[in-house]
Amino acid sequence: MLTKRIIPCLDIKEGRTVKGVNFVDIRDAGDPVELALLYSQQGADELVFLDITATVEKRKTLVELVKKVAAAINIPFTVGGGISTVEDVSVLLQNGADKISINTSAYKNPQIIADMSKEFGNQCIVLAIDTKKEEDGEWYVYLNGGRTKTETKTIDWAKQAVDLGAGEILLTSMNNDGTKAGFALDITAALSELLPVPIIASGGAGTMEHFKEVFEGGKADAALAASIFHYKEIGIPELKNYLSQQKINIRL
Repeated sequence: MLTKRIIPCLDIKEGRTVKGVNFVDIRDAGDPVELALLYSQQGADELVFLDITATVEKRKTLVELVKKVAAAINIPFTVGGGISTVEDVSVLLQNGADKISINTSAYKNPQIIADMSKEFGNQCIVLAIDTKKEEDGEWYVYLNGGRTKTETKTIDWAKQAVDLGAGEILLTSMNNDGTKAGFALDITAALSELLPVPIIASGGAGTMEHFKEVFEGGKADAALAASIFHYKEIGIPELKNYLSQQKINIRL
């Protein structure tokens, strides 16, 4: 049985780590290299680095910053933001990323999932989906950092992406993001049961119990959080000890 993973997320804007609520009200959360080093030392299983305005500002991810973060840590490192070509992936992998995360660019041109997967292997391609539950009770895909609604249901898009070669899904619930009220268990469990690839749950972590819930009820393979780690509300060692006591298979 695979161990469940705890993944801190660095949302990067203008070279700093930031955090918002429901994808807005962005505030500063510190230096990304210092935070990355801290999380690596504390026992985080992986690290995700998302350049949150790269797509909207139509520019590439901050390669120099990626290089600095990679040099500071010894855990797997996923980078996303503004990645739209095989060349973009190649540059990031050469500068220390272990995996890349694609979102809007993949939705607009699904063929790049197949191209990237063929070139680098599907274990390296993470599809990030920003999703929102609407009035009709369905979860829909949003693009451009949560700014643009589509008419595509999240389950349909996730299935298509995995068929094309995505090796992992990073699922962020916009309804739950930054609320600290818990993860979106229903959509997380639905994807976990349907798809043969790992599902990383994101959005809503506020307590240690929320992680237990998303691993048990949400059937997630990994849980990602940002503000509770950045603002020292929950420590990674304490969280892992708690989960281990709750009989959840975790790497201590």
